[in-house]
Amino acid sequence: MKLTRRNFVKLAGIAGLVGLTSGLAGCSNKSAGTKNVALADKLPLDDKAKVYFTENIDAEHLIAIYQKINSKIVGRVGIKLHTGEPNGPNILSPDFVKPFQAQIPNSAIIEANVAYGGPRSTTERHRRVLRANGWTFCDVDIIDEDGDVYFPVGRGFHLSEVAMGSHLTNYDSLVVLTHFKGHAMGGFGGSLKNIAIGCASGKVGKLQVHGLDTFNEWVVGERLMELMADSGKAICDHFGRQIVYINVLQRMSVDCDCVGSGAAAPVMPDLGILASTDILAVDKAAVDMIYNFTDDRKNDLITRIESRNGLRQLSAMAEHGMGNSNYELISID
Repeated sequence: MKLTRRNFVKLAGIAGLVGLTSGLAGCSNKSAGTKNVALADKLPLDDKAKVYFTENIDAEHLIAIYQKINSKIVGRVGIKLHTGEPNGPNILSPDFVKPFQAQIPNSAIIEANVAYGGPRSTTERHRRVLRANGWTFCDVDIIDEDGDVYFPVGRGFHLSEVAMGSHLTNYDSLVVLTHFKGHAMGGFGGSLKNIAIGCASGKVGKLQVHGLDTFNEWVVGERLMELMADSGKAICDHFGRQIVYINVLQRMSVDCDCVGSGAAAPVMPDLGILASTDILAVDKAAVDMIYNFTDDRKNDLITRIESRNGLRQLSAMAEHGMGNSNYELISID
């Protein structure tokens, strides 16, 4: 099957046929990485990851929460975020990101081309989208502009290496700034999705992570989550302690920003910003906040997560030793 944007959206619907996951975040689950929050609360603080939280979604609080986790961020810094399809209604605002980037010395936004065709499939067209969406205040490095570099995957579920944009090796540290939302194939798009798919090269790596080496079969459900965990592990292993994660729980459509102007309008209200040095903890904290929300406005997002077996992202990261599913939530407000 030809990998086009239309087929990407069409096949995303197929993912809805995947069976529901066996448990909910914050509820008992046999898979590692989705332990009961109440049990986590009883653990000694030293056994938990620290996840910082603010209800305030503005540049001032973004900077403040980053300063809680940035002690190992040195040298040349890549800020990985999803800059969006043309006129996407839910992307993080450039006005929100601009002052944040300005206070990180020697930093640049990094992105990679996409695999599904459309306006961001080539570097030249991608740069036009960047300008149209307002990403003009700093350098934006399209990391696969000059090809690929292979990162090894230690003890991967399915992959032994993943093709990343070659420029990724030019950076000493990585700040993963994520618009947390639903995702048509992954169930949710958090920090793992942002690096696992977002840093993979458009021509090779993204096909590997989607299980599309031969274009013959679209991978959905548990296998896709494991492929994302393999790719994410390769990046986490490469940067070691010099990588941090921020999830912005704002305009949480059930659709990824890759859908662009056709993304479903958010139903869930904005919740705030989460930050951690632990990728598993920060993604699980975001999922837990959705599941623990107090009314039915959470239902669309939960249905999207479960219908794609999205919680397997969390258990796969735990099995890879990528972080701690038990966390302490620390408000900075």
